[in-house]
Amino acid sequence: MSAQDVQSKGTPIQGVTLYSFTRAFHGREYDLEGLIRKVAAEGYGPGLEVIGFSSFRGFPEVEDSFAGWFKDLVAETGLVTTSLAVNADIGIHRDRLLNQDELIAYMTRQIKAAAALGFPIARVQISIEPDSMEALAPIAEEHGVTLALEVHADQYASHPRILALRDRFEKVGSPFLGFTADWGATVSGFAPSLIEAYRRRGASEELLGKVVELWDTYYEQGPPADQAEHGKRFGSFIGLAAQNGRPDLGIDFGINGTGLFGPARVDDWLEIVPWIRHVHGKFFGIDENGEEPSVPVRDLIRLLVENGYSGAVSSEYEGWHWNHWQSPFEIIAAEQAVQRSAAQDAGSRMITDAAEARRALDTHLAHAVRS
Repeated sequence: MSAQDVQSKGTPIQGVTLYSFTRAFHGREYDLEGLIRKVAAEGYGPGLEVIGFSSFRGFPEVEDSFAGWFKDLVAETGLVTTSLAVNADIGIHRDRLLNQDELIAYMTRQIKAAAALGFPIARVQISIEPDSMEALAPIAEEHGVTLALEVHADQYASHPRILALRDRFEKVGSPFLGFTADWGATVSGFAPSLIEAYRRRGASEELLGKVVELWDTYYEQGPPADQAEHGKRFGSFIGLAAQNGRPDLGIDFGINGTGLFGPARVDDWLEIVPWIRHVHGKFFGIDENGEEPSVPVRDLIRLLVENGYSGAVSSEYEGWHWNHWQSPFEIIAAEQAVQRSAAQDAGSRMITDAAEARRALDTHLAHAVRS
């Protein structure tokens, strides 16, 4: 391996999103400050991602005093703010959707909040169309906040809607437009921890076997070509539950089987990899061998490393929705160990030092500017 090969490899930044600890937060085991301090003390960072509406009272309005307190806390704990998750709630009115001007104003308030809180990236949602992203580009640039639209199951990098956004980003040429790659779009198996949760809810082994078999069939077929196909797959999970005497589980099967476990392949990310500004390291559990059995974490880290990605990977533990019998903290620590091992196997490493992470993130985003 030449020195040039080594230099071209990415060094992703280890991080976490506080969303992973939602159960502990809702259960009032930790408040916002307590969670941030625990993330720092137990080494889940240095990267720190936060969901605005979940963690900040009154968001997107942010008082100067609160912003100062938050940034001081982050600095004291030695963490690095990576991404603030913001919402494109176009349906906040009961009787109508937001028009374009209203949406831009709504998103502008959140961009300003991200800047005030010290986040260089704002994760936006797929409901924002190319025209709106283009209109938001100069606003993002004014405030120094990169907008990273999340590619999330049931969509995927080569989905027509994502490719349309990519093509618009390229046309606009703004360094402040890009993507957040959510690993949930490239799942390789139905999560065993969710199967266990259904088992605890009384689902029969026969039904659970059929659920896995149906998902595996769709995995072999690849991701749905359009929303009509997605709807058919969703309906088939509902039908399966009803046919096997558990109609109460049908919607849950459908939501998770089609909207959380996306069956695209790892290489699909190559369609947008130059525009990836942030990564959600979505995962659902760790098995007895210390591996993630349903998300190809090692392959995903290798793809990032080999394509020169040196931005943050926010470990996003989604198993908290159903797994109430295991500690999310232990599971996340184990998954991050897999990431570090995978980066080493790929000829690189994960950045775990805060000062180095800050420099790497600045360079990662500056590289986007030069590109």
